Amino acid sequence: MTDDTIDPVEGAPENNPQTGTWSVRIIDLSGASEGEDDTVEVVKDFIDLMHANAYARAYVRDSIERCRTPGASSKEVIENWFAFGENAEVVDAGEDGWKSSTELEDFAASRATPMERDWRAIDPRRLVDDEEIAGPPDEDDDEDDENRHEVIRH
Repeated sequence: MTDDTIDPVEGAPENNPQTGTWSVRIIDLSGASEGEDDTVEVVKDFIDLMHANAYARAYVRDSIERCRTPGASSKEVIENWFAFGENAEVVDAGEDGWKSSTELEDFAASRATPMERDWRAIDPRRLVDDEEIAGPPDEDDDEDDENRHEVIRH
């Protein structure tokens, strides 16, 4: 390994040799997408493989629930998902990456909780660092603390 690469998990395959981050490929199962491989988008910059796996799992779980129709059997849910849903796979994760095939039947057999479906909460595009949350520094930050007054109401 060279100095400019980061191994995200020791012994695990490197996803992006430049940054050490992981990506998840979103795949349109309906075949309606324009790309050859039916990739709708690639979500990048996951913190680690576990983060990418959790995102892929939640994304598929949500897609299956969107394909669930009232009164549908688990077989019908799977058929609907293959016809209209979206799959997600961790790019270059090999055997360490989460696979929808391992849980597809369980997902179709039971409804997901809102938390199991919430891929948006762990989407790396929504994660922000402490500096972004704090915002730009105030101009008044240079004042002495003794010039500041706090009003406390009882």
